[in-house]
Amino acid sequence: MKKFLGYILSPFAIIAFLLVLVIFHPLQWIIFRFFGYSAHKKVVDVLNFCLLSTFYINGNTVTYVDKQNLPTGRPIIFLANHQSLFDIPPLIWHLRKYHAKFISKIELTKGIPSISYNLKHGGGANIDRKDPRQSITEIVKLANRMKENKWSAVIFPEGTRSKDGTVKSFQSGGIATILKKCPEALLVPIAIKDSWKMIRYGLYPLNSFTPMTWTVLEPIEPGKTPVEELVLQAENRIREALA
Repeated sequence: MKKFLGYILSPFAIIAFLLVLVIFHPLQWIIFRFFGYSAHKKVVDVLNFCLLSTFYINGNTVTYVDKQNLPTGRPIIFLANHQSLFDIPPLIWHLRKYHAKFISKIELTKGIPSISYNLKHGGGANIDRKDPRQSITEIVKLANRMKENKWSAVIFPEGTRSKDGTVKSFQSGGIATILKKCPEALLVPIAIKDSWKMIRYGLYPLNSFTPMTWTVLEPIEPGKTPVEELVLQAENRIREALA
């Protein structure tokens, strides 16, 4: 029944999603060009609120749970499991006060209205996976911006999306690079549950009436603990939260 309803509702959700992207693209250009980063960030925040609002057209719901008292004047590395591209708008919207930046594939910086423009000008790291030197350089630049501006970063340490919600082993490379340049960063795991079900049939039909949850877990102080142990600790907390 959910799949059947998806066939009916998905065209409206998809059209709304694309309209938001198209409308906000020139708006971003104007705001960034004439008013700078701060104003542009506010536009991007509203963009992602509008994008996540389109989820509800299919009857899907987003629940964001944050019982942690996280600092706002300190860099944070948010580590999340990755289930779909729809993981991202709720993260940008709900983490907006932390200035959370993403590490993204460089291919995404071209051809996607709104999204590509934000990736180019929003302050994140756009990496070429075929060029390790370029990737490290971009992550180091991001770490320096985090240190200077007290920004945060969102990393999906699995390296790729899970198509069935199963958490894959976390990789520590990018996190280690950031911590070398920004050792004061706090590590915060986020458990994303059931967003994969929204696209279990692909982008059409989008599944309908699927409850999805983003849960902020207890932060981890890096201290002098090896990065591999810190990342494994975050991975285990996310696995436990999703069990």
